[in-house]
Amino acid sequence: MIDWQLLFYRSFNYFVQGIIVYVAVINTIYFFLTVMGFFALRRYHARLTPDQREALIKSPLVPEISVIAPAYNESVTVRESVKAMLKLTYPRVQVIVVNDGSTDDTLSILIEEFRLYRSARAPMGPLPHKPIRGIYESRDPIRLLVVDKENGGKADSLNAGLDVARSPLVAVVDSDSLIEPDALLQAVKPFLEDPERTLACGGMIRVVNGCQVRNGRVTHVSTSSSVLALFQSVEYIRAFLGGRVALSFLNSLLIISGAFGIFRRDAVLESGGFAVQTVGEDMELVVRLHRRWRERKAEYKIRYVPEPVCWTEVPESLKVLHRQRNRWQRGTVETISLHKRVALRPRFGMMGVFAVPYFALFEMFGPAVETAGYVATGLGLALGLISREVAILFFVVSVLFGIVLSTSAVLLEEFTQRRYPRALDVIRLFVIAILENLGFKQLMTYWRVQGLVDGLKGKTGWGKMERKGFGGAPAASPSPGAPIVP
Repeated sequence: MIDWQLLFYRSFNYFVQGIIVYVAVINTIYFFLTVMGFFALRRYHARLTPDQREALIKSPLVPEISVIAPAYNESVTVRESVKAMLKLTYPRVQVIVVNDGSTDDTLSILIEEFRLYRSARAPMGPLPHKPIRGIYESRDPIRLLVVDKENGGKADSLNAGLDVARSPLVAVVDSDSLIEPDALLQAVKPFLEDPERTLACGGMIRVVNGCQVRNGRVTHVSTSSSVLALFQSVEYIRAFLGGRVALSFLNSLLIISGAFGIFRRDAVLESGGFAVQTVGEDMELVVRLHRRWRERKAEYKIRYVPEPVCWTEVPESLKVLHRQRNRWQRGTVETISLHKRVALRPRFGMMGVFAVPYFALFEMFGPAVETAGYVATGLGLALGLISREVAILFFVVSVLFGIVLSTSAVLLEEFTQRRYPRALDVIRLFVIAILENLGFKQLMTYWRVQGLVDGLKGKTGWGKMERKGFGGAPAASPSPGAPIVP
């Protein structure tokens, strides 16, 4: 006869042990990506020297860049952000702010602050988007255009900006972010080194919370007093300096952050622009660019370089952070679902053989498996179904290994970038890198499971973001950090 009790006991143990192996594999892969990122940073990346900087500024061969910034109810941050864009150290740049049907005074602030008038310009590009109500230019000698259109979402706004732009390169940024003055000079390097093959380039996103900001520029880098913002600072360092550097080295980078990235305009137009049906339009476009150039067997590069920095305000409330992480996970689900056919197909290179399967197996479904591990380990230990040794092993691979990854990312930051001048800030990041794995990481994992479920159900919408402004007080009324998809 079958001993059902023994069979259940063994099956439960095998289940927990399988999850332990799964989580160990995820963390091991990410650790190797971090190590690869360290060597790639040391070997290939360096900031511009003063002589190189001056040569680029004076060179007539530097391609013009149109900076496109969608804005929806960004009255708290839009003034400082646009000022920062207009002060970028780049010889040929145009700023295009797309007001996506804001219901606050975003448009009136722009008109008043930059002395705008309604011009006779009209979009000439081929991309569809919501109707444009007017295009504004400044009476002052500044290269600023403001496109006022009906609400259609972030992707729709970017398509409108692409139709208005005329430059060979377009920089896609968030209107609630601050770009460092030399960011375009640093980010354009891949296009200068290999103009025919380079399709896109992403830069580093850093947390501005806690920094001093004056006249649209970060004048002093510091960590935030908000523990929630500190957790996110470590997350951003780990994601950008570890994973993205390594994936870029393998030419399999799947994400260029919507907060700051440069694209060849003709490549984006040829690919159909930004997809309005997804909340992860930045990731979806990058994967589509990979896919199209692979299908035509053309050589190309999609790069990430850490030197150009964009400073962004991160949520300091759990409610807003929950909405953001839910949206990010839904964006991953949508993109992987749309491009699932490239997975494990050698014709798509490392993108198909490694990057897409990795995102599908670990980034998309990983949170659900890890959450199941926490639940099964807790129940198994409480009911005597697993041994303490198995529970301790799960703790080691999920928590202690996570601490190793987080502290390694902070070390990587300190050895390569050194953006935080005070020792106290570095110590804070190390402490947070440890504490992050003792509650915050588990909460993020649970929220990502909710995002996975919502994504599989086809849920749409961005949700609202609350902005304090750069160094200012909280806004009187909440305002989204990105357009709401109707």
